[in-house]
Parts: sequence; C-alpha cells; structure tokens
Amino acid sequence: MEDLLLSIHVLAGIVFVGGSAVATSLFPRYVPVAVPAGAPVEAPENGGGRSRDTALALHRITRVYALIGIVVPVVGIALALLQGRMAELWVNVAMVLTAAAGVLLAWQIHPRQREALREPGEKSALGRLSMWSGIYNLLWAVVVVLMIVRPGSAA
Repeated sequence: MEDLLLSIHVLAGIVFVGGSAVATSLFPRYVPVAVPAGAPVEAPENGGGRSRDTALALHRITRVYALIGIVVPVVGIALALLQGRMAELWVNVAMVLTAAAGVLLAWQIHPRQREALREPGEKSALGRLSMWSGIYNLLWAVVVVLMIVRPGSAA
C-alpha cells in the first residue's frame, strides 16, 4: 500500500503541481497587454508574440491542474499517517508550505490571471503576477527538497 500511495503522490506531484507551476510561470509572457497610444507594438519576431488563446489555455491548465492537484497533499497525508510520520517536523513544514502555495494560487495568481484575460493591463501588473508565480514555484521547490532531504527524519 505504501508503494502505491508513494507512486500516486510523486506522479501526481510531477504532473499536476509541475503542470500548474509551468502554466503560472508562462502565463504573463503570453497574455496580451495594453499598448499606450502611439507606442510601438512589439512584432512577433521580436519577442512580442502574445496570444490570448495561449494565455487562456495556460489559465485553464492553472485552474484544472490545481484542482486535480489536491490529490497530492491528500495522498501525502495518507502516506504520512500510514508510515507514522505525521509528528515529524519536515512533514509538518511541507504541509504548511503546501497550504501556503494553495492559498497563493487561489487568492493571488488565479484571480490576477482572470483579470488579465478580462482586460489587458499594464506590464507592471504582469510583473507582480510573475513575482507571485515565482514565489509559488519556490514554495514547491522547498517542499520537494524537504521530501528528499527529510531533515530531522526518524528513518
């Protein structure tokens, strides 16, 4: 049973958390931005290849993979209970960071993506969205390191 739960936990983490991490990171690059009157429009061949359709697909991936990705902490908690690791510090820190990543995604990243799709805004707003996406990805990177290193682990 442990092997099955660990396999589900790792595969779901790679596919769903990894997918949402990539989608959140790429979204600001593709969402259209408002162009002030008289400003030159970036040509696609010069890196201005913004696409609402691509941004919309990335937004959907962010939402759907985040929802399905709930399986990662649920299975992780089941695995920690089965292994008797719930009292270990690294498990608890990983759970707190996972919750923080989920809250960040639900309250900052996803709503900002939705707003950027609704009405093109300034590049500075996309810079803030990129920052939140970077923090989201950093939280997951720390969780992965905790899963590998397991500081203070009993075994």
